[in-house]
Amino acid sequence: MVEHQDETRAAYDGVVELYASMFANRLEKQPFSRNMVGTFAELVRGTGNPRAADVGCGPGHLTAMLHDLGLDAFGLDLSPAMVDHARRAHPALQFDEARMEALPVEDGALGGVLAHYSMIHTPPGELPALLAEQARVLAPGGLLLVSFFATDGPEPVRFDHKVTPAYSWPADRFAELLAGAGFATFARLLHDPASERGFLDAHLLARLRQSTTSGTTGELSRSTGAKPSPSPRASTAT
Repeated sequence: MVEHQDETRAAYDGVVELYASMFANRLEKQPFSRNMVGTFAELVRGTGNPRAADVGCGPGHLTAMLHDLGLDAFGLDLSPAMVDHARRAHPALQFDEARMEALPVEDGALGGVLAHYSMIHTPPGELPALLAEQARVLAPGGLLLVSFFATDGPEPVRFDHKVTPAYSWPADRFAELLAGAGFATFARLLHDPASERGFLDAHLLARLRQSTTSGTTGELSRSTGAKPSPSPRASTAT
């Protein structure tokens, strides 16, 4: 686990300015992503707990967007250079260096977690622990929006991302992992790629199950297929 995280951190440290220049206004040209983030923010506000973490925040542009949408948002990232950039670009907001499997957040403290393509570099065998950590920091009923590259195949696919190796996932398989961590996926959006990689862009919106109620599932999707039944919340396990 540590080796691939060290490689990912070093890779992103080396492309901070280029990455920030490419992605600072990217959602202006990505209406699907933009509207899913907006829906996420609205639902988090509706929980009564507007505290939200942007995990893998990079240069901080989405943390700022969440703040503008009414959330008490802060950013966390594995890359110290990204955190430094985010602090300079958005001095009124909080940014800290952190690993996604060990978030510096108390149990049940958050109303929402945004993971915008920030789990794509995690090897498949380590993803359940990562999702369990997001569940740990969310209050029951809290929201998780995770975005990633999706594949139509049955298994995750490793590919050469421009920064460091990454993985695309079958959306149903990812939803099963969410269920195993105690989440009920109630909305999903898959759409044609905005890049030349050819993978679908996927967004899964999930709610951490209440201890006494079952989740409600639904779908905004290009795909069909049955939703997995949510499992009990997993214990705590870039």
